[in-house]
Amino acid sequence: MRIVPAGENAVLVEFDGLDETMAYYRSLTADPPSRVADLVPAARTVLVMFDGPKQPILDWISATEPAVDVDDDRSDTVTISVVYDGEDLDEVARLTGLSTTEVVAAHTDQAWIVAFGGFAPGFGYLVGTDARLHVPRRTSPRTSVPAGSVGLAGDFSGIYPRSSPGGWQLIGRTDAQLWNLDRDPPALLRPGTTVRFEQA
Repeated sequence: MRIVPAGENAVLVEFDGLDETMAYYRSLTADPPSRVADLVPAARTVLVMFDGPKQPILDWISATEPAVDVDDDRSDTVTISVVYDGEDLDEVARLTGLSTTEVVAAHTDQAWIVAFGGFAPGFGYLVGTDARLHVPRRTSPRTSVPAGSVGLAGDFSGIYPRSSPGGWQLIGRTDAQLWNLDRDPPALLRPGTTVRFEQA
């Protein structure tokens, strides 16, 4: 762990990898001091924003131990219905050595955790447990990916909250509304949320 300044009222905590970042994020969010205003995870960092003196926050971060397991009682669970007819489903099957049916089963049979958000409002980077679905991004990104497209790239699964360019391997689509300013919070998928996919 390395702690670096990030302005007057924030520090950036750097870690060696995603697993370590997620483990510390779970611990830091379990019972933060009241002066902690926000915790923002990324792939290898957690931004800690706070009010008041910095030293007690540095002491709290340094004393925090990484969480060993996901606390199911604290984790929100969201179930997302997916039509598995993505344009890259056959390519994902070829890359993984699975049939398309087995790809769908591997996607729906595991719990996914939102590691962090980014790319676009409402986009969550979901981490699963089945390494068979780890596939590379497309060699040629699309200039437009429809909203609701469900994809795979590297260690992650994700859902495009709106139409945008993208290079993920598309395996399906959903009608789930990932970002809604009239909802509190607007993002359906927030860091730490458990996601289950089901075949529509």
